Amino acid sequence: MLQEFKEFALKGNMVDLAIGIIIGAAFSGLVNSLVSDLFMPLVAVITGGVDFTNKFVALSSVVTATSLEAAREQGPVFAYGKFVTLTINFLIVAFILFLVVKGMNRMQRKEEAKPVEVSKVPRQEKLLEEIRDLMAVATDRAPRA
Repeated sequence: MLQEFKEFALKGNMVDLAIGIIIGAAFSGLVNSLVSDLFMPLVAVITGGVDFTNKFVALSSVVTATSLEAAREQGPVFAYGKFVTLTINFLIVAFILFLVVKGMNRMQRKEEAKPVEVSKVPRQEKLLEEIRDLMAVATDRAPRA
């Protein structure tokens, strides 16, 4: 049983998956920083500094608070702001990943487009092949005893 587990754990696919998860986690941190530190400030400038996370619609006349947390304590609210923020984050992350994959595909196509280098047969081997072919033709013509 230990041997089976060892074979399973050390399979190429399993190791590749583990490496992919680790790199994905690191990449996730990078993309999250890119979104929150670079793009969201631009979105804030474009929208006039509107903080979507605190946006809500009161579903009861009892709710009079201006902050989402206080409004939730007073009664039911339709809190759409966090959804809007996460949707914007998703679209930005999806676009960045699209650009990354597009760049990787372009590099891969360039690599595939390179002509395959044909290895030249050394002169000595070419001559030996010609001699072999001539001998084969000569033995086919020779009368058989």
